[in-house]
Amino acid sequence: MKFESLIKKMTRAAVQGNGATVADCFTDDGVYHDVFYGNFTGRDIARMIEDYFHRDGENFRWDIFEPVEQRNIGYARYLFSYDSRLPDSTGLALIGFSSNKISRFIARETDALVKRPESASHLSASTRRSL
Repeated sequence: MKFESLIKKMTRAAVQGNGATVADCFTDDGVYHDVFYGNFTGRDIARMIEDYFHRDGENFRWDIFEPVEQRNIGYARYLFSYDSRLPDSTGLALIGFSSNKISRFIARETDALVKRPESASHLSASTRRSL
């Protein structure tokens, strides 16, 4: 299956809450990295879609733009939105999370990014020492 068809199949299934179809778009050792819920591998991807995504959100929209594939690697730009079902996040603009929750998320993502080997040349020597 071409990457464009695959990524659109995956996102359409995620929006619909069809975790099995989302998982089918990955190899057995394929990882879905979700910035809120973490990493899910293989068949556990279905559980993430059904037990987390659609538990905590509704009215999902996931649009894919400019998908490209080269040497069996695909890339795409996307826009993703939803309405939160979380009591402390309903009715708020954008992702609707408190500043503390967003700060923890950003700190976790920053930590993961700076620990990647390819990030080393982008960090100053003093920044690398403080990590």
